[in-house]
Amino acid sequence: MVRRVAVIGAGAGGLASVKCCLDEGLEPTCFEGSEDIGGVWRYTDSTDNRRITVYRSVITNTSKEMSCFSDFPFPEDFPNYLPHSLVLEYLRMYARRFDLLRHVHFQTTVLSVGKRPDFSTSGQWEVVTDSHGVRESHVFDAVMVCTGHYQEPHLPLASFPGIESRFKGQRLHSWEYRDVQAFRGKRVLVVGIGNTGGDLSVELSRVAAKVFLSTRSHTWVISRVSDHGFPFDMISTTRFNSLLDWLLPSALTRRIKFRKFNSWFNHTNYGLASSKSSKFKMIINEELPFCLLSGTVVLKPNVKEFTESSAVFQDGTTEENIDVVLFATGYNFSFPFLEESVRGAIDDNRSLYNCIFPPQLEKPTLAIIGLIQLTGSIMVGSEMQARWVTGVFAGWNKLPPPSRMMAEVSKRKPPVKRNPSERENLKMSFISYVDKIAACAGVKPSVLRLLLTDPQLGLAIFFGPCSPFQYRLVGRGRWSGARAAILSQWQRALQPLRTRVLGDSSSSPSGWGWLCLLALPAALTAAWLFSKHPQPGWSPRAG
Repeated sequence: MVRRVAVIGAGAGGLASVKCCLDEGLEPTCFEGSEDIGGVWRYTDSTDNRRITVYRSVITNTSKEMSCFSDFPFPEDFPNYLPHSLVLEYLRMYARRFDLLRHVHFQTTVLSVGKRPDFSTSGQWEVVTDSHGVRESHVFDAVMVCTGHYQEPHLPLASFPGIESRFKGQRLHSWEYRDVQAFRGKRVLVVGIGNTGGDLSVELSRVAAKVFLSTRSHTWVISRVSDHGFPFDMISTTRFNSLLDWLLPSALTRRIKFRKFNSWFNHTNYGLASSKSSKFKMIINEELPFCLLSGTVVLKPNVKEFTESSAVFQDGTTEENIDVVLFATGYNFSFPFLEESVRGAIDDNRSLYNCIFPPQLEKPTLAIIGLIQLTGSIMVGSEMQARWVTGVFAGWNKLPPPSRMMAEVSKRKPPVKRNPSERENLKMSFISYVDKIAACAGVKPSVLRLLLTDPQLGLAIFFGPCSPFQYRLVGRGRWSGARAAILSQWQRALQPLRTRVLGDSSSSPSGWGWLCLLALPAALTAAWLFSKHPQPGWSPRAG
């Protein structure tokens, strides 16, 4: 029986895991290598200790209503999109509210996690730690690894001939970037057009002599500000939209999405994406289109090679006098402390049962939390993983036998290892994945039942944002404040904007209430149909 649980890492996933352990009556011990909580959200100017953090100007890509822990909303006066300082403040509030810090051992590095000799019967692990030069060995009934996937910078220098042998300028990875000061007046080439590459290109364009952004991907650019000025994810991440994606042919849904994206600006004209491409990624950036339009950022294809001071691109063009090459090429995940028999079997999250459990273990007492790419908040997904995992540890939730888990994993396991730049294709639908884990944990809400018993709430859940509070309506961990949190989420989104109130301001998207009432019969039919034919857990399309 599981009682003592080791939690590795005190970032957002680690704190949620500690709380979920406490909720299930388990005894967590959290090991954090640094001196404070927060993980990547605890910004520091220093790069000396190689700790991965966000850059100084970062703003979240998901809104506060869609990113919070499911029983702990962000404060009403916090803005919808948050700087790192407010995310860290929120994590501190969460830790204080649930008294989590007393379970965290700071400046304690986990050196190794290995099976005990009797693992096949006990499921126990030996965890060796180092704190200020003092090594200790601990025995735990279970381990939750919460180190995330931002661990080791991925720097694919071998893919760029000349960058090491000929190029005389500066090269660095985005993890080393903190602010613009060192780039003032320079000609900068940014390689990679993920969210980080887009953000840094825009920021550098304000001080650099010129910024070039090199990409090999078809990329759709989305604004955080959506219909009627509400956050994009509150408008787009709904069960209604998810149902449409499931019901309609994929070619038609892609066409609808591309038309919507192109209504802001024509991505083909800007060299970003073609509607004919079946492989694409999406990034969040309101300013990049204007930077391209004003010429402060110049989009280029993939780099073919580097000379002493220039970059030659795949289309044959050359940009001279490049001072800095900034690689925004993602991260590799690694678990160097795990014993080789476990570590060697993890290629990516598809090597894990439901992206969490190594399926080959005789006892399911090791869980990897947060090794996911979602179309929504990873923090919400990690909390749901932790709720299910601790339910498994406590005996409330059951897993299939290892043979069945391994058979399911083998269907999805990639034939070859992928680079971080290719992980965008592994991104899963937020609603599909979180619903799947919620169903395993017994906390997925029944939309059909709610439409029949509480139509106001049912309509809000079906047509409104799929916010984390939905997963606190039923089952273990039910929160009495969940219903009120769902019905007041539009007001909380507008609250920080109420610094100058006009008489005709609206508290929800225009016509939303009437739409819900008129659509009640259709919603009931759709919910019934959906309950008979649930979505697959993995989204077949990126974005």
